[in-house]
Amino acid sequence: KPRQRLHLHHALSAAQRIIEYMKTSRGLVDISFAGSLRRWVETVGTIEIVASGKKPAALIDYFLRFPMILSSEVNGDNTCIAHFADNAVVSFTAVEPDDFALTLFARTGSQAHVDKVTTHKPRKRSARLPRSEEEIYSRLGMQYVPPELREDQGEVEAALKSALPEDLLTMDDIKGMVHCHTTYSDGKHTLEQMVRAAEAMGMKYITITDHSPTAFYAGGLKVEELYRQWDEIDELQSSVKIKILRGTESDILADGGLDYPDRILEQLDCIVASVHARYKMDSRKMTERIVTAMRQPVFKVWGHALGRLIQRRPPFECDIERILDVIAESKAAIEINGDPYRLDLEPRWVREARKRKIKFVISVDAHSMGALANVKFGVAMARRGWVTRREVLNTLSLTAFRKAVHP
Repeated sequence: KPRQRLHLHHALSAAQRIIEYMKTSRGLVDISFAGSLRRWVETVGTIEIVASGKKPAALIDYFLRFPMILSSEVNGDNTCIAHFADNAVVSFTAVEPDDFALTLFARTGSQAHVDKVTTHKPRKRSARLPRSEEEIYSRLGMQYVPPELREDQGEVEAALKSALPEDLLTMDDIKGMVHCHTTYSDGKHTLEQMVRAAEAMGMKYITITDHSPTAFYAGGLKVEELYRQWDEIDELQSSVKIKILRGTESDILADGGLDYPDRILEQLDCIVASVHARYKMDSRKMTERIVTAMRQPVFKVWGHALGRLIQRRPPFECDIERILDVIAESKAAIEINGDPYRLDLEPRWVREARKRKIKFVISVDAHSMGALANVKFGVAMARRGWVTRREVLNTLSLTAFRKAVHP
């Protein structure tokens, strides 16, 4: 049967283990992952790694001694393909240091991007090989194209006109953790554990968004439990610097309503509104359901927008262009969900939302302290959608963020 592609986060951790191992080799000069992993594509077929050293053959020998390798074959002069015990397939390429930049560029892809870039002639000839990818683009009279954008989606044309976004979102831009669950609903860790973990990451604020009453299967909070959580937030706030914001992940009901009364919603700092049930509605009904929710008078963030679970559940049917048109006119933003099984909204729809000047929130959808690290996947999906720092609400200071998302 065809080999299943790895989830992005599995491929990333496998690649990081190999790179750590290779760094213990004496002859290594440079190393990077490449291919779809370096472009942060949602699933990865082959993990590509490019390394350089004075003796490339010695690096390949060293790589082949990695303990998890079950079998391997040579593929050309400087590449081998290894099959790992955990089902990963790794293509390892070793070159001399002078060839590293060009090899990394070619191996990162996408093929369509590489083909289009290489049709352009250098502005001036140079006897030496480029020392960095930045230099490859600069010699062709192009702006540097970050790996996440290399999909032949107009980025080459934009780079030739110096029209790529200058301030693409980075991890350092994120000031607050949004969409966090605790033991009040279906999270693994307590309110205090989640808050202190976010504080340890240097965050300025965290929104606690446990499930709402309709999500009974996830321990959704009735109003009196929500009040109890607010009391605990007030008590904990006095002993931490990070600001704890009251929120909810409110179910979008079948009729597009949200499932707390307005008097409760108005007392929150942040509402994430998500579909958690009735995924099989026909496209017209689902579109109406979400449009109705987005038009609710309170400001809300559309959570894991299309409900996909990568390799498990496809996005639900709806007229997304119409929904985006409504959001552009409504009090709403869209979450880019960093849960590695969701990574929703996907980059092509993120680009459509950008055209409509819709704002985004990078969320972690964290059900544990460890899942706060999901933020890097949310940032990667945003970058793949060409999102800049100014388009993301949780790059704002606490005061500005609260004002922007207040119901």
